[in-house]
Amino acid sequence: MSTPAPHDGDRSLNRSMLIKLVVMAAVMFAFGFALVPFYRAICQITGANNLVKRDATAADARNTQVDTARTVSVEFDANARGALTFEPEQNALDVHPGAVTVVKYRVTNGRGRTVHAQAIPSFAPRVAGEYFEKIECFCFTQQTLAPNETREMQVVFFVDPKLPRDVKTITLSYTFFELNVPAGKTASAGDAVPAIDAARVGASPRGA
Repeated sequence: MSTPAPHDGDRSLNRSMLIKLVVMAAVMFAFGFALVPFYRAICQITGANNLVKRDATAADARNTQVDTARTVSVEFDANARGALTFEPEQNALDVHPGAVTVVKYRVTNGRGRTVHAQAIPSFAPRVAGEYFEKIECFCFTQQTLAPNETREMQVVFFVDPKLPRDVKTITLSYTFFELNVPAGKTASAGDAVPAIDAARVGASPRGA
């Protein structure tokens, strides 16, 4: 028994559905790339977690009084998207407010091609972000990683002595994600740039 040929109406419906799916995929793919400049615009307007400017300079640090009578515990959290491996050299350390401190991170590009990536910082509690002064940070600029490259990077910072005294622990968290996807390749879940909720800028991913 022969199978009846599909009607022209069915072909038209299938073609229409295919076109809609392709357009939707293209829009979602483009939206992923648009998130980074959108986030930067929010940062420049609100001043929160600004990726393109330093929080302070070495001169600011030299002019800041070190409070040796007080200790703040700083925890370091690292997250990565895609084929990036990202981790801090140490998970936590105790610092005196006003004292310049250096902490190192290591990122590895697990892909066999060059990757452009960006790190986004956040803090917990949120108020701590106003007093955590970054003098040098890999998050200020995009990072270009060669195929299978491992890079060591550092953050130079100090905690402003004006930090509220009830804040005894600060969590500095970075999310490192890939910005580029090769032409002709559909973005997968591992490639997608994470969605950024403007209302949560500066909040910790742990929800602390």
